[in-house]
Amino acid sequence: MRWRGRFEGYDASALRRDLVSGSIVGIVAIPLGMAFAIHSGVKPEYGLYTTIVAGILISLLGGSKFQIGGPTGAFIPVLFAVVLQYGYENLLIAGFLAGMMLVLMGLVRIGGWIKFMPKPVTVGFTAGIAVIIFAGQLPGFLGLTGVERHEAFLANMGEIAERLGTTNPYSLTVGGLSLAAILLTPKLLPRVPGSLVGLLLSSAAAFLLFRDQVATIGSAYGAIPNALPALRFPELSWHRIETLLLPALLIALLGAVESLLSAVVADGMSGDKHDSNKELIGQGIANMAAPLFGGIPATGAIARTATNIKNGAASPVSGVFHGLVVLLVLLLFAPYASHIPLAGMAPVLMTVAWNMSERRHFAMILRERSPDSLVLVVTFLLTVFSNLTTAVAAGLALTFVLSQGDRLLGAFGRRRRGGGALRVRNSMKMNETLPPE
Repeated sequence: MRWRGRFEGYDASALRRDLVSGSIVGIVAIPLGMAFAIHSGVKPEYGLYTTIVAGILISLLGGSKFQIGGPTGAFIPVLFAVVLQYGYENLLIAGFLAGMMLVLMGLVRIGGWIKFMPKPVTVGFTAGIAVIIFAGQLPGFLGLTGVERHEAFLANMGEIAERLGTTNPYSLTVGGLSLAAILLTPKLLPRVPGSLVGLLLSSAAAFLLFRDQVATIGSAYGAIPNALPALRFPELSWHRIETLLLPALLIALLGAVESLLSAVVADGMSGDKHDSNKELIGQGIANMAAPLFGGIPATGAIARTATNIKNGAASPVSGVFHGLVVLLVLLLFAPYASHIPLAGMAPVLMTVAWNMSERRHFAMILRERSPDSLVLVVTFLLTVFSNLTTAVAAGLALTFVLSQGDRLLGAFGRRRRGGGALRVRNSMKMNETLPPE
C-alpha cells in the first residue's frame, strides 16, 4: 500500500527500518524517562507513562516526520518547582492546561515565530538548567542520606555540603561503575546505549555485591507497576485553573521552544521539512493526554530524535514503535526495575547535563564580549540562582533594550555623519539550535 504525505511509498523495508530505530530509541528512553521523573519530584513510573502515551501521540499527530517526544531534562527544575509548591495532582492539571495552550498556539499559527528566540537566552537558560541537573545528582551518586531537596540552588548546595559526611562508599562504587560504562560503551560498542549498559552493570553490582547497602528505586519509591494506570481525568476547578495558569504557560512556552528547535535539528539531519503549527498541535494533544494516565509534561527530545534518524527511521511509525517498546518493557520487566540503584541512575543525568550544557556555544558567546555576552551571563545566573521564568523574561527584556540601544546609536551616528551609513553591530543573533536533552 502506498500512502500519501509522510507515508509516501511506505513498504516492508521502511517498516523494518522503523522497527529497528524505534526499538533502539525505546531502550534509550527507558532510563531517561525514569530519571527525569524522579528528579522532577515524581515517581519513576510516571516518566515511563509519559514516554508511552505522549511519545506515541507526538509521532502520530506532530508536524515533524522523525520527532521523538517524551520527558526531557529542560523540564526538571520547572516541574520540580510545581510539585514542591502545588503537589503532583496539580502538576497533572498544569500539564493538561499547557497542552491546551500548545494546541491554541498551533491553531493561531505562531509556530513559525517561537523558534526564533535569541540564542544567548536559550544557551544561557539551557546551561543554567544543566548546572542544576548535574548538581542535583550528587546526593544520589555519593549515597548521601537525609538530604532534603529545595527549590533554591544555594539551599540544595548547602544541604549537600552539610551531608557530605554521610557519603556511602558502596554507592560511590556503584555510581562510578555506571559512569565508566556510560563513557566507555560508545567507544567500544557504538550502537549500544551506554545508559542501558551503565544501569545493567550497576544494578548487578548493587544486587550481587552490595545488597541492602545501596538505595534503589524499590527502597526509595516502591515497586514499579507493570501496567498503565486507569484513565483518570484531573479534578478541574476555577480556583485551580487560576492558580496554575502561570506554571502552565511556562511549561507550554518551554515545551514549544524545545520541540520546534528539535524539529529544526531533525530537518537538518534528514533533509525533511516540519510543519511548526502542526507540531505544536500534536504536542498539545499529547500533553493533554499524558496527565490522564499520570504522565508529566513532554516535548520533543533532541538526542532521542537524533538517535532515531541516525538509526535509519523512515517515518513517524518509528516513534510509535519507540512508545510500544517502552510499554512492552513496562509490562514484562517492571518488577526488575526496582533493583536499579539510585547511584547508578545519577550518572545518566550527569551525562545528560554535560551534553546539554552548550559549553562550546557558551564559551564562544562569552569570548565575544558583546551584548550577547551580557544577555548570556544574566540569563544563566538568574536560571541557576533565581528561576527559569525570571531568567527568560530578563534575558528577553535585556535583548530588546540592547537591540534598541544599538538602533538609537546607529541613528545618532548617521545624523552626525549627515545620513552616512554608520553601521552599529547588532549582536542579537536568533537561535536555530538547542542542545541535546
